[in-house]
Amino acid sequence: MRADNGQAGEYLITLVKLAPSILSADFGRLREQLSEAEGAGAHLIHVDVMDGHFVPNITIGPVVVEAVRKYTSLPLDVHLMISDADKYIEAFARAGADYLTIHVEAVSDVRKTCGLIRQAGPRPGIAFNPETPVREVETFLADVDMVTVMSVNPGFGGQSFIQSSIEKVREVRRILDERGLTAALEVDGGVTRENAADVVAAGAHILVAGAAVFGGGDIAGNIHRVLAVLSGAQYSGTRVDLG
Repeated sequence: MRADNGQAGEYLITLVKLAPSILSADFGRLREQLSEAEGAGAHLIHVDVMDGHFVPNITIGPVVVEAVRKYTSLPLDVHLMISDADKYIEAFARAGADYLTIHVEAVSDVRKTCGLIRQAGPRPGIAFNPETPVREVETFLADVDMVTVMSVNPGFGGQSFIQSSIEKVREVRRILDERGLTAALEVDGGVTRENAADVVAAGAHILVAGAAVFGGGDIAGNIHRVLAVLSGAQYSGTRVDLG
């Protein structure tokens, strides 16, 4: 929705979406918590898949993604922090992933893997770690529907936001706009009410939040508070189709 403020290229924050990360959820109450998040206004559900090899943690696989798919009607944003992602694309596609994001650091042929993802059905995305320069991903921006700037070192939830990630968001936003590309720009890691508006102002379309949503038990209240912050924020950039 275009903001009627006379400033070309600026859009209201209604274009930005909140994606709660179930990494911070209570898996014993997962169905209930997903329902609460959806009812409170979440836009996507973010699912972190870790293999204990690419990152120092092990989380979930396609079976859990399939269960989550049954529990919510929201799009599933599945983030593969794994080695050998090609082997598992079909399984995660069948499980119900809407977005399937790989790491440029973990894949030998990024363009090929993105093509396999699109062929399997999900929308392909690429993510990159805090120490990885933007130039390592800009070659592939035309091949994906989402690019994820990691604002923590991947592996564990609850980490603090790396402030230098803001500049990376700005840089990716600039490249996307200069090239007329419409990939969604996502930020993942340490997003809170305190920094959400700055992340959006830098050009993000999707904000992943784990502890900021599921922490403290008041999921609906947490989401409402984050959305309240976002309701007054704006960003500049290209409008995208987030599905």
